[in-house]
Amino acid sequence: MLPSPIQVIEALIMEFPILIQHSVITLTEAFIGLLAGISLGFLAAVLMDQFDGLYKALYPLMVLTQTIPTVAIAPLLVLWFGYEMAPKVILIVITTFFPIAVGLLNGFKSADKDSMNMLRAMGAGRWQIFRHIKFPGAMSEFFAGVRIAASYAVVGAVISEWLGGFKGLGVYMTRVKQAFSFDKMFAVIFLISVISLLLMKGVDFLQKKCMPWEKEN
Repeated sequence: MLPSPIQVIEALIMEFPILIQHSVITLTEAFIGLLAGISLGFLAAVLMDQFDGLYKALYPLMVLTQTIPTVAIAPLLVLWFGYEMAPKVILIVITTFFPIAVGLLNGFKSADKDSMNMLRAMGAGRWQIFRHIKFPGAMSEFFAGVRIAASYAVVGAVISEWLGGFKGLGVYMTRVKQAFSFDKMFAVIFLISVISLLLMKGVDFLQKKCMPWEKEN
């Protein structure tokens, strides 16, 4: 019933040019959705940190959005926005928004109180405290959230392509599954795993560049 590893490798080699073409579409959707999710998550975390009323209003809604299965949202997005890139990007934004916002917010909330009090005593304002204390202290949590969101972005793009589309790894996976070409399907799964790992390594590299003061564990 299942293909051998050799058959999967052979299918990956034979279908590699086609897989690359579909990967470009999936990665484009993933990157656009990831950048939008990071931007919205960052903005939401900053606003909720600065305004307590906004935190009490938005945080429960954010948690509520994560209780809804992604597979249940995707068909509605396809019905509303069609089979082009828009519903896929929206689904990725919904998927990646939460880990970014929550990670940053936890980092802001755990800022050193004594350092903030010292800056207040020196006449620093709210945004100066945020710039010099809260934001640098939350960078580790931010990159941890980006690392999770990067893997979610690829998976979210593939799931959205299952339900409608013309190109992409999810569309290709649906076609080979219907043709019972399980060796090709496992080849796609292997490729998606490799792409997710490379994205996470890319985030690690970016973190080292942005946080050179952190020592290697």
